Amino acid sequence: MANFHRLFRVLLMLFTFSGSVIRTLSVGVGINYGQIANNLPSPSRVAILLQSLNISRVKLYDADPNVLFAFSRSEVNFIIGLGNEYLQNMSDPQKALAWVQQHVQTHISQTKITCITVGNEVFNSNDSQLRSNLLPAMQSVYNALVNLGLDKQVSVTTAHSLNILGNSFPPSAGTFKPDLAEYLQPILNFHSMVKSPFLINAYPFFAYKDNPTQVPLEYVLFQPNQGMTDPITNLHYDNMLYAQIDAVYAAIKAMGHTDIRVQISETGWPSRGDPNEVGATPENAGLYNGNLLRRIESGQGTPAKPSVPIDIYVFALFNEDLKPGPASERNYGLYYPDGTPVYNIGLQGYLPELLYSSSKRNVRTIYFVLQFPLLFPKCFDTGFLSFKFASDIHSVWNLHLEPHLDPIVNLTNSRTEMEIRVIQSVLQESGISKV
Repeated sequence: MANFHRLFRVLLMLFTFSGSVIRTLSVGVGINYGQIANNLPSPSRVAILLQSLNISRVKLYDADPNVLFAFSRSEVNFIIGLGNEYLQNMSDPQKALAWVQQHVQTHISQTKITCITVGNEVFNSNDSQLRSNLLPAMQSVYNALVNLGLDKQVSVTTAHSLNILGNSFPPSAGTFKPDLAEYLQPILNFHSMVKSPFLINAYPFFAYKDNPTQVPLEYVLFQPNQGMTDPITNLHYDNMLYAQIDAVYAAIKAMGHTDIRVQISETGWPSRGDPNEVGATPENAGLYNGNLLRRIESGQGTPAKPSVPIDIYVFALFNEDLKPGPASERNYGLYYPDGTPVYNIGLQGYLPELLYSSSKRNVRTIYFVLQFPLLFPKCFDTGFLSFKFASDIHSVWNLHLEPHLDPIVNLTNSRTEMEIRVIQSVLQESGISKV
């Protein structure tokens, strides 16, 4: 009986959560879904969480087929990644073609892949060979997309650290480091040619942590403050992130391009850090991300680009307990792995519970969940599960004491997206099959 009541509670939440969400992410906001951890929920459960948050853009650091499968037939657009360790191989056109065939062509009919990041923060490394391999790898991956007829659907780019800037103040005088010009100029030419965005990972937290006596906390947290005025353009900035974005635009312009859009591929604030990581608290993380979301929701651009909406990917969805480095690296998540928010910014998503064990009774639970949309289609039609169905549900439970798994076949035919998400989650958690 306890198992039944637990199942009923889960089903009730599944069909009513959409009406109880206090806030969902706006169109201009995506999320970084990192997986350097040993305690994260399965991708199929994460798919339900992200749908409950209305998140339609997700950035991966790889091309995990389990994730791409879990989001099949969803409305989520994916950026997938090629790690720095792949750059040398990707410089070979045939190897790039094989990678795109396996990781993009295989999935794109079911899962929306819109962008590939080739490498991440390559210029933080002093490895000259790695730097030299970046553009050829980007070109090979792009040419593979062209050969497969996918270049109109999928763009190619790379993500940079803000450290590529040699000067960022005032924003209008932003420039790249002189020693990177030989690499960045042809990369910018590539972006201009293929119309792909220039990705930057921007963290005002780092600037505050390194100089808390000189950088006002309110300025980096989007709180009321005096801000600063660019003496060249007379534009006023009330937060550091927007100043950083405009500094990148200025640096790109200084290299002859005004036709390339800047996108923030990572930004966030840690909820905890080492003793020397000043400002890493849940309160500051909540202020940074909460205030940032409000800015993005307003459609406000930067002072230098007021009519250009800002695209950002918040870092990150979950805390990742196996990330190396200082404590802050493991504490950027909006959520703990169990689906509870790390701090309150009004996001009330739903992460479904595990619904199985090795017991026969829980196999019946799996079967019941899979059959529920067939038995009570009205619940799915209305998106609401009333308690008046409780007695009927209990009767059906008793009718399925010895079910077998044959009905699982073709369960996803003519189903809604939410039905499919539920079925995929249960099947993946059960280890029975893939839909």
